[in-house]
Amino acid sequence: MVTEPATQLAVALRDAITRLNRRVRQARPVGDLTVTQLSALTSLELAGALTPRELADAERVQPPTMTKIVAKLEDRGLVQRTPHPTDGRQVILSATERGREIFRQYQRVRDEWLAGRLAELTPDERDVLTRAAEVLSRLARN
Repeated sequence: MVTEPATQLAVALRDAITRLNRRVRQARPVGDLTVTQLSALTSLELAGALTPRELADAERVQPPTMTKIVAKLEDRGLVQRTPHPTDGRQVILSATERGREIFRQYQRVRDEWLAGRLAELTPDERDVLTRAAEVLSRLARN
């Protein structure tokens, strides 16, 4: 049975993580990629390559929606299609070199924003966050 303090901590952590995640996502270089397009590009970069269905599932959108997102990314030269190695009806989507560079730029800007905010904290606060990051990573694995 989950105790009241555990439930309160769960709510506080969820809210804090959600707000921090939202703020980190807002820290991005000037560009014309939407959050949805960037999310799809990120999924492809992290996975290496996915079928359109796998990408739609990873992004939790319907395949027709993903088709539109991928088309816009392809138009910008950020995603490429290659034939599926075993199923001629399928294609494999992957980030192009330009797409990977855009992903790295977004990642760099976000990391710089967060590093700047962390630099404003005391050494003790940074130590607490170092330990918390380890615990949160462990929670995310389960």
